Amino acid sequence: MKKETLLEIIMGTIGGLTFAIGMCMCLIPEWNLFAAGVVIAIIGFILLLCIIPIYRKDHPKKVRDKKIDLGLTLTWIIGVVGSLIMGFGMSKIMVDSPEKMDMIIGMITGVVGLLICVLNYPVYSYLKSNKN
Repeated sequence: MKKETLLEIIMGTIGGLTFAIGMCMCLIPEWNLFAAGVVIAIIGFILLLCIIPIYRKDHPKKVRDKKIDLGLTLTWIIGVVGSLIMGFGMSKIMVDSPEKMDMIIGMITGVVGLLICVLNYPVYSYLKSNKN
């Protein structure tokens, strides 16, 4: 493993955890740490941005042909849509005092979003096998 790759992994882990802790500090009202959470989340985000120059140095630009891989693009779109649906379901469940209907709707949409994300790989494999 190269030194730069290890540095990317370490910075990504520390930056991601710092960003996540800062966001938790902002979003949990019982902690009363909104201002400090914003500062810590920004520090984590800056750490994550510092990975870009290291990555660019270690991985030079590839020669790209102008052809767009529609299978890959479709799987990205499916993944984003599945994540958004799953996030909607999670947010329906994680309100202050969800009613029974909110819980049911949240669980159903969360499972549907998760299934969309899980079935994304077989869709990509199918599209890739039909392409060749």
